[in-house]
Amino acid sequence: MPSLSPDGPDRIGEAVRLLASGGLVAFPTETVYGLGAAADDPAAVARVFRVKGRPTAHPLIVHIAKAAALTALTPELSEAAERLAEKFWPGPLTLVVPRGAAVLPSVTGGQDTVAVRVPDHPLALALLGAFGRPVAAPSANRFGGVSPTTAEHVQRDLGRAVDLVLDGGACTVGLESTIVDLTGAAPLVLRPGGVPLEALSDALGETVHEGARDELRAPGGLPSHYAPEARVLVCEANALDSRVAELAKLGARVAVLAPAEVPVPGAARASLVVADPSAYARALYAALRDFDAQGMDVVVAVPPPASGLGHAILDRLSRAAAPRPESD
Repeated sequence: MPSLSPDGPDRIGEAVRLLASGGLVAFPTETVYGLGAAADDPAAVARVFRVKGRPTAHPLIVHIAKAAALTALTPELSEAAERLAEKFWPGPLTLVVPRGAAVLPSVTGGQDTVAVRVPDHPLALALLGAFGRPVAAPSANRFGGVSPTTAEHVQRDLGRAVDLVLDGGACTVGLESTIVDLTGAAPLVLRPGGVPLEALSDALGETVHEGARDELRAPGGLPSHYAPEARVLVCEANALDSRVAELAKLGARVAVLAPAEVPVPGAARASLVVADPSAYARALYAALRDFDAQGMDVVVAVPPPASGLGHAILDRLSRAAAPRPESD
């Protein structure tokens, strides 16, 4: 198994050496743990796709140590990009900008755009600063599954396929970054995440909408994603009792995930109640993994209100609940 480092700063040198030699280093961010490779090393980038089982047409997010490094990755930097970087970096925001000549096409899934962010975690920033080169890093788990928010999750998912896991504790946001496309006529959120749409609108002085550009692919955009082994059902609070009772009557082991103000039905075998959307986001992926470990058949989730961070939580629950592709 790859080594874990509870005192991560002591291992930055080892992590840098591994990245420089084509190795893979899993590292913590404020959102989820990333599976890092030198973004300018074609063999290392290809290994990321193999280890995750990720289709090569799905782009990776490039992580940098500071906003100033963005100019080396794109031929043009819009005013909106500069404003958002100044406001939200380091932080859970990914900017999609035109791809520069220095960016490998394999990193972007062959697209003419590149997704970039500066993570807000001391270990991640120490690693990126010491390495001095961009790091391509999707979430450190198997493609389509529940993202890892602890080093132990990474080890369970990827094992010896990773050369080193830096342990920075549990992620403080717990959901992936917001992805905003800045290559069109107006900013467009491709994936909701740690920075709410409302905050983006305030920063830019215009309403930022969510949607998809037909020609542009972004991480986490598949209808089915972030899925545990258990079936996930999204449920309104007023229907929770009847839904859990119906499932339990059919013999299912049912878990409930809900805001604290929602009573948990007695028929539930396991439950987790959370105080607010921030706590919900931090707990979500670990809870889905824990329910799998307890052998639950179904997770019935009552989402928080669909505004602010609650919008991103609903997005993840909806994708986890979506019909899953047939296996080959």
